[in-house]
Amino acid sequence: MSRNVLVTGAARGIGRAIALRLARDGLNVAVNDIKASSSGLNKVQQEIEKMGQKSVAITADVSVDKEVETMMQNAAKELGSLNVVVANAGIAQVKSIIDITTEDWDKIFAVNMRGAGGKIIGACSGLGYRSAPMLSHYCASKWGVRGLTQAAAMEWAKHKITVNDYCPGLTKTTLADMFDEEMAKIQGKQKGDTI
Repeated sequence: MSRNVLVTGAARGIGRAIALRLARDGLNVAVNDIKASSSGLNKVQQEIEKMGQKSVAITADVSVDKEVETMMQNAAKELGSLNVVVANAGIAQVKSIIDITTEDWDKIFAVNMRGAGGKIIGACSGLGYRSAPMLSHYCASKWGVRGLTQAAAMEWAKHKITVNDYCPGLTKTTLADMFDEEMAKIQGKQKGDTI
């Protein structure tokens, strides 16, 4: 019996690696990312299909409820019912607390916290355990992911739904590169000396 998974934020970085690993492990994989990342998303889908697994690329913004609903329906339509959802999509922004707008805050939380019977796996971060300067709303959203994950795990255990998160440390991704570049500007240092 085939198992089916949906991985959000799968066009590059950690999401791409998760999607490819799950395909190597024999799962059919629906991959998701935003429209601006559709080229990378289509490449991941093709790589999965070359491994002999079924795959579908679905562009959707996980902060928009209607798009998430359509994404879930399309994934199930193309692959069958989903056994696992990896809510990996995430965004960040380097800004001082005093400069964060309500819109900045809402967007970070919409993607990082709301972006996600079976298994649900959410993307946390090392910054969900230890905060860092200039990343306050990102850190707060990742602490929120941890709290939501723990509460959902306790609440849904009686339904045999497992809820976990993973907290990678610093990983060479475009997001980490952006952190490094922005922090270097703020601190007056060279890129590569801040993280």
